[in-house]
This record gives sequence, C-alpha cells and structure tokens, in this order.
Amino acid sequence: MFLGCQLLERVRDHLQQTGALIFPSLDGLPYRPFRPRLYSVEELMGGYQRGHVESFYTETLDSRIYRHYTASRGSGSASIMETLSQRLHDHAIDDALHDLLYDGEETRRVVGVMGGHAMRRDEENFQIVAKVAWRLARSGLFVATGGGPGAMEAANLGAWMSRWPEEALEQAVSILATAPKYDHPGWFDAAFMVRDRWHDGVDSLAIPTWFYGHEPSNLFSSHIAKYFANSLREDGLLALATWGIVFAPGSAGTIQEIFQDAAQNHYGTFEVISPMVFLDEQYWTQERPVYPLLRQLAAGRQYHRMITISDDLDEIVSFIQDNPPVPFVRK
Repeated sequence: MFLGCQLLERVRDHLQQTGALIFPSLDGLPYRPFRPRLYSVEELMGGYQRGHVESFYTETLDSRIYRHYTASRGSGSASIMETLSQRLHDHAIDDALHDLLYDGEETRRVVGVMGGHAMRRDEENFQIVAKVAWRLARSGLFVATGGGPGAMEAANLGAWMSRWPEEALEQAVSILATAPKYDHPGWFDAAFMVRDRWHDGVDSLAIPTWFYGHEPSNLFSSHIAKYFANSLREDGLLALATWGIVFAPGSAGTIQEIFQDAAQNHYGTFEVISPMVFLDEQYWTQERPVYPLLRQLAAGRQYHRMITISDDLDEIVSFIQDNPPVPFVRK
C-alpha cells in the first residue's frame, strides 16, 4: 500500500500490475494528509516573525491550515475530497502518535494534565499547574495535555523546564506573565524568550485541534499531535493517559473530560483503571462541585480508590506514583 508517494511512471505501472494499492497525493491542500510524523513547534510556527504578532495569523502553517479548515467548514457542505483528506490526516496522526508512545521496547508512561484554556499566566494556579507537571516529569512520567493555552501551556511548560531547578521554572513563569493571555500581542514572543533561555527542554506531548484553532497551540511541547476532529483528539488523549490524569480548574470542556475519563474507568473501556486527581479542593468541591458527585458515582466500583483531591503538589505526584494503572476486573 502506497499512500501519497512520488513514483516513477514505470514503477507505478509495475505496482498496479502486481496488485499494490496506490493512493494518489491530494494536491491543493495546506496540509499533508499522509503525514509520516507528528508536528513540531518549528513546523507549525514556520513564518512567524517576532515582534509582529500578525505574522502568526498570515504566515504560519498553523494559521493557514486553520483558515482552510474554517472555510471548508463554514460553507456547510465540505467536499468529499476535503472531508476524506482530513480523516486521512487524522489517521496519519494516530499512527505517528502510536509510534511515539509505543516504540516496541518500552511504552511511555503517559500522565495527562487537563484544565481551562482561559487560565492566565499571571494567575497563581498557572504556576501551581506548572510545578505539578515539573514534578511529574522529573519522576519519569511523560506529560500530555490538550496543547492549548492556559492550564495546558502551564503543564507543557513544567515538563519542558524539568531539566532545571524549580527556581528556573518560577523565572520562566515570570517572563510569560508579562503577556498573560493568549490574545496579548506578546504571547508568542514571551514563550520564545523562555525557549531561547532554556533551550533543549524535556519532551512532552500536546494534542490540540483545529476545531478550536482560534486558540493557538502552546510552544512548550516537543511533539504535537494536532487533529481536525476534536472527538478523536479528546477521547484519544484520555485513553492514552494510562498513568492518570490531573484535573486543574477549568470550565465546561474540562468537566466534559472528567466524565469521559470517569466513563472509561467505570466501564473498563481500555481494560485498565487509572488514577483521577483533582487539583484545587475549593474549586472542585464548592465552585464546581464535580468531585463529590464523582465519588458518589464511583462508590462500590473498582476505580473508587483511584480518585483523590489535594492542594499539596507532592501529595498529588505521590498518589499517581503509588497508584499505577491496574487491570479492569469485570463483575
């Protein structure tokens, strides 16, 4: 099977005559449907000019793909070629993601960090989430997020900075706080300043989507699995975080992810039970009282002991380390 390959005519004829399947390249697209690898910051941000935030929206590959996607979606009747191309692209991302996480010798121990995209860089919670991810990465876990701004950026930042002492992470957060929200004109440049000062950060994963393309992907993940289909992206992110998920404060999207994850644990969808850890007791018991409901839902189920809530960062990391994934037991 040959997907979008460039072939000499005689080679193509020979392959067709001997029964090979040849999928032709699909031209006129800003993205490559048959991608062999995940995206990187350098690829998606190619064309960005520091000090000129408008160049992100006019020049970068990330923005060109988003404009193409919204134009096809906005028409209300995207062509079969376009919808097929997007699904082929997402299939290729699935395949590349599998290659990253399962290399045949050692499976990465993935832990997810979820939380709201609206969390500002100058909020206390931003630094707290970054420190949680910093500790998780230093413990040998592979941090994965939804790849956007807010709590997701904080987690990818924490993983990136885990090569350096905690004081360096605090300095990095201070630099980012000068452009606190993703609609600030200096949001990208502040991130590049941190990357320049502390280059060659520790690997982590981001799984964003062009469905929410108005929220830029953060710049602190080494591997970016960007999808068109948000449903594939969300379900996949929760499924691969088999070593647990930390839920930082967030709104409807985060709460949806909580109950998607709970359903996976409740029914043993992927044959393992993974820890669910809630960060910020006041938020999850009073402002958005999801935690008490989840504890009640899990009563008598196997995953009941895998759920906890804490404001202590070391306690959060210890809970995840002390509760590795366990096989689901069907009753």
